[in-house]
Amino acid sequence: LLHARDGVLREVARRPLHGAGTRFSPLLYELPGAHVILAADASPFPLCFEARTLAKTAQEQRAVLLYVNALGLQDKGKTVYTFAGSAQAFRADGTRALITPAYKDGVTIVDTAALPTPSDRPAEPAIAPIYRTLRYAVRKFLARIHMKRVVIGISGGIDSAVAAALYVDAIGAENVLLVNMPSKFNSATTKGLAAQLAKNLGCRHMIVPIEESVSYTAKQLSEIPIEGAAAAPGERLTISSFVRENMQARNRSGRVLGTIAAAWDAGFTCNGNKAETTVGYATLYGDLAGFLCALADLWKYQVYDLARYLNEHVYGRETIPQGIIDIVPSAELSDAQNVDEGKGDPIRYPYHDYLFRAFVEADRNPEDILTHYADDDLEAYIGCEKGLVKTYFPTAEDFITDLEHWWGIYRGMAVAKRIQSPPLLSVSGRAYGSDYPESQIGAYETIAYRALKEKLLHK
Repeated sequence: LLHARDGVLREVARRPLHGAGTRFSPLLYELPGAHVILAADASPFPLCFEARTLAKTAQEQRAVLLYVNALGLQDKGKTVYTFAGSAQAFRADGTRALITPAYKDGVTIVDTAALPTPSDRPAEPAIAPIYRTLRYAVRKFLARIHMKRVVIGISGGIDSAVAAALYVDAIGAENVLLVNMPSKFNSATTKGLAAQLAKNLGCRHMIVPIEESVSYTAKQLSEIPIEGAAAAPGERLTISSFVRENMQARNRSGRVLGTIAAAWDAGFTCNGNKAETTVGYATLYGDLAGFLCALADLWKYQVYDLARYLNEHVYGRETIPQGIIDIVPSAELSDAQNVDEGKGDPIRYPYHDYLFRAFVEADRNPEDILTHYADDDLEAYIGCEKGLVKTYFPTAEDFITDLEHWWGIYRGMAVAKRIQSPPLLSVSGRAYGSDYPESQIGAYETIAYRALKEKLLHK
């Protein structure tokens, strides 16, 4: 922390500028009257100081405040952080006089005695800084690992479409190969949307059907006898429909994308979002595989926001087909997920996005959630649309069954999946990985939760 008075620059302390929360350290308020405060920060997006905090500090100290932040990329374990730079200057009255573009280096010279008159900055969508962060991080991460090209599996769904549009924007269409891998469960609708996406982006595009290879593997494994002293006579594996669902995901990633990436001298991406990551709605060694998961810190609603932003503000046209934005989210792994019949994923994103966000980013547990359900203010508490809870869960039993189901998965098998997941880009301040250390100890219920549950179920 530096301050200047009468033209003399003095170092006051080498300690963090902020203590608890986002306020500057009390040390600042013990200084003799400074004319200029220089605040040098090294905080990743989005944890760098907000403009209102800087403005308030300048106003309280009646001093010009100059703020600089680090610029670059840093990973800690599997979590990849970005530092946005973006220097700012504030007048002593708290008005911002200058802000430099995020994720661009350079030198800006300012006269603290005659700061420039600020120009009005147009309001932008909340997803805009997240887009800039993801684009910068993708480019820097690929450069760091000396990877020039990527292979992306596209299904005709929203996550893979947004990933494809993001990578094309970041590294160019010539460096992206899109692969659609339909099975008998993939509809003509989603296959057509995937082809349209590839055409709109101007990428190389392959269609690799997987039905034959999945059927062959299932037949082969079910016919080979299990041998050994512990085996029953004629014992064989039963390949259930559920096992076949996961076989499709592993066939796509491990066999098709892995081989194509190796042949094309590229890496293949993981396209999962934060809701799926939270409850492990992905297949180990299948769609959970990849060299990087760019969207793993975005909730599903943010993925949709990013799709619209890419169309409207980045490409300036309908690059991601509107049909992809409108269609029900579905893995299309069985007849139960037929998009043409309106069937899709078991996650009800308009509600579960916000429930899962409460678990992860606000450390809420079932007791907190059930308490607010009982008080009839849960939607306001977690931030979802009013009326959804009654629509999705007509009875307390329905609600509790859903809550315990997802909490158990989130604290159970999903932890093991997250530990084995690819590196991810942090954009929330509470990303999985280094931001969110976990132990595989399973789910728990508090005594108060059990008591409230019994009360609600026996009303």
